[in-house]
Amino acid sequence: MKTFLDWSAYDTYGMGDAYAGIPATGGNYAKAVAVCMNNHQCQRDGKGVMCPSYRITGDPAHSTGARVKAFKAALNGEFGEQPFIHPDLAAAMDLCVSCKGCKKECPSSVDMTLIKTEYLAHRNDELGVPRRARLFGGLPEWLHRYRRPLAALVRLRNASPWLAGLVERRLGISAKRPIPEIVSQPVFAENTESHGQRGKVALFVDTFTHYYTPEVAEAAIAVLTAGGYAVEVLRPAVDDAEPERPLCCGRTYLSQGMVDAAKLEGKRVMAALAPALAAGTPIVGLEPSCLLALRDEFYSLSLGPEVGQLGKQAFLFEEFLMREGNKGLELDLKPIPGGKAVVHGHCHQKAFGAMKSMKKVLGWIPEFEFEIVDASCCGMSGSFGLEAEHYDASVKMGELALLPAVRSAPADATIVADGFSCRHQIKDGTGREAVHVAVLLARALA
Repeated sequence: MKTFLDWSAYDTYGMGDAYAGIPATGGNYAKAVAVCMNNHQCQRDGKGVMCPSYRITGDPAHSTGARVKAFKAALNGEFGEQPFIHPDLAAAMDLCVSCKGCKKECPSSVDMTLIKTEYLAHRNDELGVPRRARLFGGLPEWLHRYRRPLAALVRLRNASPWLAGLVERRLGISAKRPIPEIVSQPVFAENTESHGQRGKVALFVDTFTHYYTPEVAEAAIAVLTAGGYAVEVLRPAVDDAEPERPLCCGRTYLSQGMVDAAKLEGKRVMAALAPALAAGTPIVGLEPSCLLALRDEFYSLSLGPEVGQLGKQAFLFEEFLMREGNKGLELDLKPIPGGKAVVHGHCHQKAFGAMKSMKKVLGWIPEFEFEIVDASCCGMSGSFGLEAEHYDASVKMGELALLPAVRSAPADATIVADGFSCRHQIKDGTGREAVHVAVLLARALA
């Protein structure tokens, strides 16, 4: 069976008795599916990040284990000659939000997010890429080419219930939720004038930060510069086919199963990173799902051996600060009005163990108290919460713990969330604005 992603990491799986029931077709992809040991850790209703779809339904059919069974049936020929378009497989995957919780909390580290990407790629190959998927997946290109008209259209749609209803009927984008508004122009400087007493960092500004929240990049640059670093915003390589288009990790394409397009974005990023990788320059990112794609999904995009080095040099903003703090970095910070915060961790931050660094850097702010919400997925998960058929499920996920915790927070408390989608869900569900940790630290700079 042809696969769109590189599954060679699973080549040696199934060599012993621990892995049983590897499907008859699918090669290494089948082995990735078969790592599930049926211990039902994905069918828990307590606190934690594991499987939000199961937690809101209580139905085992919407758990990681049930999805594995569906894929095994598909790869064993039980769904016919076109298993990836079988309705039973679609039903099993319907509420998967690609949270990566299973990769962390499942004892067998089932990577359902990556399995889902391969599945969607096959569906697209057989049925064509749906119109809404092309819109969401191709966001980096649409925003580059049509930023101003798209910004105007989004504002008009958000202001007009009639137009929102029309968009829902035509594209399946829920009329119940506003679409994030696009900024007219990024406001951050691409290079700092700091001499960089502590060295140089390469800042990876993702699609969401560039087009929607450039103030996050501006804040990160201010904090890094105050810490003594020369900051260079990553730009496409000189021989890039689209040198004026900002870099993108390919996350939007992967989430829609558009693997070939994601590979092209990955190649652009790797070419741009070549000097930083050669020089050992730290690469700092702001959006968890985007930066962590460089450390995770890039291995599956056949981008070359340099990806291994990238995994060692790429850090989330707070991960880098914690590492440097252990080496003597001290930021001159002052108390923040209110002095309290409620913190929500992005699913991928939690799945990759990055919340420890969040706790560390927040502890640097004098006289500051914070509480990290013990929550599952916020429910937005990129485009999931914008999809009309998933709006109710998205809200239920948020209401499990996150949205009630934000509503009950003191009025003067800061709400912290690094994920762009998380901040969108918080604003839509509670009316409160959440900020990236970089913005919070920038406010505390003395």
